[in-house]
Order: sequence, then structure tokens, then C-alpha cells
Amino acid sequence: MIRSVHFYFLAMILTAAGSAHAEPGDHGFWTTLGNLISPPSANSPVTAAQTQGMYPLNQKDPTFDDGFDPGDYDNWQKIDVPISSGAICGNGSPYKFFVYRVPDTKNTLFYFEGGGACWDYQSCSGQAGIRGARNPDGIPDNYVQNINLLDFSNSANLATAAVSPLIYTHHPYNQFKTGEWNLVYVPYCTGDIYIGDKTEIYQDPAGENPDLVFHHNGLRNVQAVVSWVKNNLQKPRQMVAAGCSAGSIGALLNYSKLRQDMAVDYGYLIDDSGPLYKAPLDSNDADAYPSTPLHNEVLNSWTNFDPGDTGSTNPINMLANITPGFDRNELASLYGGLSAKFPGDRLGITHFLADGNFSSYSYERFHPDIYNDPDAESRLAKLREKWQYDTHSNLIPLLEQTHNWSYYFPMFRDFNESHCTTVLDLEYGEIAEHGLVLEDFLKNVVNYRGGPPLRAYESDQVSDFENNQNWFYDLIGGLL
Repeated sequence: MIRSVHFYFLAMILTAAGSAHAEPGDHGFWTTLGNLISPPSANSPVTAAQTQGMYPLNQKDPTFDDGFDPGDYDNWQKIDVPISSGAICGNGSPYKFFVYRVPDTKNTLFYFEGGGACWDYQSCSGQAGIRGARNPDGIPDNYVQNINLLDFSNSANLATAAVSPLIYTHHPYNQFKTGEWNLVYVPYCTGDIYIGDKTEIYQDPAGENPDLVFHHNGLRNVQAVVSWVKNNLQKPRQMVAAGCSAGSIGALLNYSKLRQDMAVDYGYLIDDSGPLYKAPLDSNDADAYPSTPLHNEVLNSWTNFDPGDTGSTNPINMLANITPGFDRNELASLYGGLSAKFPGDRLGITHFLADGNFSSYSYERFHPDIYNDPDAESRLAKLREKWQYDTHSNLIPLLEQTHNWSYYFPMFRDFNESHCTTVLDLEYGEIAEHGLVLEDFLKNVVNYRGGPPLRAYESDQVSDFENNQNWFYDLIGGLL
């Protein structure tokens, strides 16, 4: 009975909508009807060749029950992943992810969850709170099921629901078209921005607890997710990789292999508040390249990368092998590398210039003048100064050298430490001096018709701080 009601409702929607808004990858009425009756199988499963090389994909294991119901449309489904795939969370628990399947399109969005990073005992154990690793104890089975932005009864579900209109199906006031696609929610439980491949042992500096064995296993987890999608869903014509914060830089660092493995017709990347600033790993000039200490720290904690060893298996060597133009000494060379490798793709990066969250990760623990400043306001001002310097000096010039990177940098929003432009909603992301709103940027990037990249930043340092109060933000911020 439920399936028949669902079928009738969807058929009515399709009949009313017609085909005027169809895009590449969308199904017509009769194909959608057929999909509801007989869910389509994968048409581009992992090949034998893709099971070879660094960080290979996995072919389907017919003996493993992942819990997926191909005909359970318009509902979040938990997908279990076998340990044999190499996927695990930081604490060694099994990895799992979530899929929302729809019958009327093949187009798919991979959303990389945000939520901090870790490289010591406090941050990897959970003691550091929001400044540490997300999900240090693994991923609950009901992590994203039945999320509802207006359901205030469960703060965990609320935090997931508030993630982004990019994935929130039927967002009440900021619906974006990717929310109607097939959605692959990639949870974050390894503290390594999805690029780690190293098990570390962290000691409790207080000497009160046992050593913490932590698996920075993000890169292999992503390969397990991509393997499953190829082995179980139809090949998309349009594909978005997106995320916020740690998920944003995770989408960026995984895009080269993800896009290569999926081999779609139209590829898009939305990098929201996870920039890779120019920061040569062999530089000692922390004034010119403020992010260099961070880059060196995390590569040492999360990978076995050795600048003198180009042949061993590690994430940096993998990126160099598959991304012409990527310089192993300069992570930010990935922008130019992706542009050259995928010249027809549309790539975009956005963040607030007054970000107080990612800037803290980037500089606070690595620059003594910030770390030792006892005044919170003064410390925040110094963080923002370095963040804006890095954006204008060590990011925008790299993007300007490409033909297909869009960038969009508004100043400030009074929510979530002015961190992530696409979380909760798309409001207060305007750049008034250019007559632009955040949705203009998103529509420019996720646009199969092509066109020139949109490039804009806000120079007004005053207006956003004067006109940015929102009771709903205050309510959500308090609940979270």
C-alpha cells in the first residue's frame, strides 16, 4: 500500500512538471514509471583494471549483505561496508554511509561531511569537542535517517539536517536542484579530511588514559563508497562532489580520483570553506605562507609521505600519479592540476572572508603570536587577517591562472563562526557591491550548459557586521 501511494504521488508530480526542466541524466515519465516497478541495476560496475594500482576500487562481494533495498526510493538508507574493503572508522569500528535514491534521475551528488580534524590525543579522542575529530566513537546506524530541519527533538539529527540545501530534500525555503538528485552522504569519522592512510598511536599527555590507537583511514573509506556506488547504482550523467569545511577539502582532494573513476559526462566540484592555500612544504617563510606549518603537520600525522620517495603508496604520491601538474611539494598546485585534467568540468570554491573556524585550525596552534594572545577578540582579528591574506595572496592568483575555477568570497555571516557558506541555508551570502547572492555562484558551477566562471569577493569590511542578525540562526546555534 505504501509503495502504491508513493507511486501515485510521484506520477502526479511528474505529469504536472512535464519535461520542460529536464536536464542530462533526468528520466522521462515512462522511464521513471519503469524504475518504480523494476529498479535499475548498476550499468558501470567496478572493472578488473580499477581494482589495481594505488587505492583501488573493489568489485562487488555477492556474499556480503550491505542492507540496501534497490526499490526503497526517497528514503535515507544505511549502507554497511565490509571490513575486507579496507574501510574503518578512526576507532576501528566498521564504516558505513548513507544513500538517498530517487527514481527520476541518474544524476548524483557525493556529499563529504564536515567536522574538524585531529592530530593529537585531545583532538582524536573527542576531548577537544568541535575543534577535534567528528564521530570519534564511530557512526550510529540512524545517523541521517528521517532527518527533518524543523525537528528540534534530536540535536544529532538536527545537526545533520542543517548541513546544506545541497542535500536537504525539499528544503523549506532554499531548495537547490541537487537536493532532488541521488544523494550519497559520506560520513566523517577519521579526522583526516578524507585523505589519510596511516594508523597513529597518541599518548594521553596527562598520563591518565591508555594510548589511543587511531586509524586515519579516510582515503580508503572514500574508495569503498565509490566502489559501492559504481556496483549498485546507475552511472550518473551529472555528478557533484561537495562538502563544507573538512568535507570541502576532502571533496577537493578526492576529486581527481573520484571523477576519474566515475567517468561522468558533466563533473562539478563545490569546495565550501576548505581551501588549500599556497604553502610550499619546504618553505620556512611562515609570514609569506601562513599555512605551511599546518600542511606539514597533518601530512606527517595522516600519511607516510616522504618527499624523497616517489614510489611508495601514500595519498600524495597517488595524487601526483593521476593528476598531471600536481606538485608534491605544493598541495595547492591541485587547483591547476584539476583544471588541466578535467578542462570541461566546472569547479568552484567559496568561503567567508571573516571565517573564524577553519582559520583557527589553520593558524592558531602554529603561530605563537596568535596562540599566546590572551584576548579572544584580538586573537580572532589576527586569524581573520591571515585568512584574508592567504585568500588574496595564496589562493586567488592560483585560481585566476585557470579557465574553469569559479570563486565566491562574501565577508561575514553571524552563524557558525562565519564558517561555511552553504550550511543551514543560503542566506546572508550576498556580495552586495557586485549585486550577487550565493545561489548565483552555485548555479554558475552546477551548470551543464557551461559559460564563464563567476569570480567575486567582497571588499566591504563593515556592512555584513551591521546587518546580520537572525533569530532562527540564534535558535539553531543554541540547540547545536
